[in-house]
Amino acid sequence: MKIAYIILSFSILFSAACAHKSVQAKESEKSSADVLFENLKALVGKATLFGHQDDLAYGIGWKYVEGESDVKRTAGDYPALFGWELGGIELGNPVNLDSVPFHKMREFAVWVHQNGGVNTFSWHPFSAVDESKSSWVVDEVVVRHILPGGSHHEVFIRHLDKLVGFFKELKTDDDEMVPFIFRPWHEMDGGWFWWGVDLTTPEEMIALFRFTIEYMHESGITNFLVAYSPDRHFNNEAEYLTWYPGDDMVDVIGVDNYYDMRSGEQGFQDAIRKLEIVTRYAEKTGKVAAFTETGLDRIPDANWYTSKLGAALNANEWTRKIVYAMVWRNHDLTHFYVPYPEHPAANDFRSFLNQDHILLLSDWNNYLGNK
Repeated sequence: MKIAYIILSFSILFSAACAHKSVQAKESEKSSADVLFENLKALVGKATLFGHQDDLAYGIGWKYVEGESDVKRTAGDYPALFGWELGGIELGNPVNLDSVPFHKMREFAVWVHQNGGVNTFSWHPFSAVDESKSSWVVDEVVVRHILPGGSHHEVFIRHLDKLVGFFKELKTDDDEMVPFIFRPWHEMDGGWFWWGVDLTTPEEMIALFRFTIEYMHESGITNFLVAYSPDRHFNNEAEYLTWYPGDDMVDVIGVDNYYDMRSGEQGFQDAIRKLEIVTRYAEKTGKVAAFTETGLDRIPDANWYTSKLGAALNANEWTRKIVYAMVWRNHDLTHFYVPYPEHPAANDFRSFLNQDHILLLSDWNNYLGNK
């Protein structure tokens, strides 16, 4: 049983997890973010949480059905980690880029917390220079103009205030603030976002990242961890850290990688090597490492989950230090990353998730209840 494996594996590591804050600190004095970090830290080298974007909101053939989940439909349980997207919140829109109402997203995130899961938020904002342009419009420089002293800095502040407003309302009916992982400005090493490598210098990216997190802290948002997640365009630690805002800003050392995970044996080996770079840096700095985005759209390879994702996570002692791996969303039959029950990859998906060290929500809760 997974629970027996988890109890044995974690019993000798729990005390080490407390290194994130003083070991003398009383449990009542720890923030919810501290507790989340310690729980994730205790997973290092022992287990990996499985995550899915928008899992509770919609799936193949359904939207906003209470208790529904494509992971649960196929594998019998919810993911342990749930991804959400905040793009559009900065304009005051009632729904995000994928038409998920923000009030529903808040309800989902509270449910996740109350049921023991982990929430992570990404943000694909519209441009503060031209609010008609989404994150994917790359026809003009933006970042330089939204930094302090820039022509559109005040517009960007208004955008951040909308983001902060959402997070301040991310609490239970008892006013308990929900802890979460925030993953801003991801894939900055690619050229497909207005904050990407073609339009932004590393110095500007670092300044933007730091300003964003500092502004959230100054606004009273303290119940979160920060994830750094470039895409695959690095071959060593120095290249990986090109846009890194600093150890004082980051808790989760991540990487997004779709391309290598669908590109044959050489790509697969490249993906493993990049996961090693991520986990080595996380260990060196006392942080946790994550495969922050991956997947295979429509899953044409029926064995992808065991032969690619599972094999990468199990490749060696370093890749086994990944604490969570998240695949992207299930929009419809033209765009999905988790197999529905009748899909040819469904059995392989279940085999991947049935491994003792890959945790779904009930597995994660069993660990939390017995650590």
